[in-house]
Amino acid sequence: MVEPILKWAGGKRSLIPSIIKLLPKDYPQKTYHEPFFGGGALFFTLEPKKGSINDINSRLINFYRVVRDQPEELIEQAQKYPYEKEAFYKIREKYNTKEITQVEDAAITLYLNKSAFNGLYRVNSKGKFNVPFGRYKNPTIVDVERIRLASKLLKNVSIFEKDFSYILDFADKDDLVYFDPPYLPISDTSNFTSYSSNGFSWDDQLRLKEVCQKLCEKGVYFVLSNSYVEQLLAIYMEIESFRVEIVTANRAINSKASNRGAVKELLITNIPEN
Repeated sequence: MVEPILKWAGGKRSLIPSIIKLLPKDYPQKTYHEPFFGGGALFFTLEPKKGSINDINSRLINFYRVVRDQPEELIEQAQKYPYEKEAFYKIREKYNTKEITQVEDAAITLYLNKSAFNGLYRVNSKGKFNVPFGRYKNPTIVDVERIRLASKLLKNVSIFEKDFSYILDFADKDDLVYFDPPYLPISDTSNFTSYSSNGFSWDDQLRLKEVCQKLCEKGVYFVLSNSYVEQLLAIYMEIESFRVEIVTANRAINSKASNRGAVKELLITNIPEN
């Protein structure tokens, strides 16, 4: 199995068994799409032969394009960066100037992901990466084999930086789509820092529901994960062709330690029960 290259907040590793149970038995043969890619845990588990991935985080998308198209250049560049506090802040400053090549940008994205505190990707109001230095004993910054395997897997995959609605034009009948949008906060205080300057509003959640409905009419299969919130549950439960499952997932990132651990989440799909 190909492993994800990046740590990413909201990653779905703990949900993967529950998601796979929902998939049609012939899912390995289906074209697969993931419009909110992030760390791509499900994608790397399923190892699809073709499809698309997408995210509105431009640096994340640049990273995966470089992994796909220039893996050796990425490896060579990233291996130049030492895991040391003073060097970390100099490299972070260079990253924030944005006056670097695409390969450098991808290499620093990888470096910061492995050396910044908790593997977070966070930017301030000016769009500057501001996560402090992390304290790890012997972090693996560049996993050469993992990068090369991911590059091979991505070769037949289209990589986009678009609004998630691109999928309406790109997915065909019998394709499989997994939606992992920014979760609707279960409370005002649980709203984790946005990965993009645009955020993801309630109106966006409603647009996503409409996209799911249109995909269903088109004969495209989908699975969507989101937080267990009554207003979300209500808008999906009212659609007869959808089914909703309540599952438990482990979450490691929250501003309050008491809110970390097992939480209830929603899985919504139009795939008939096996």
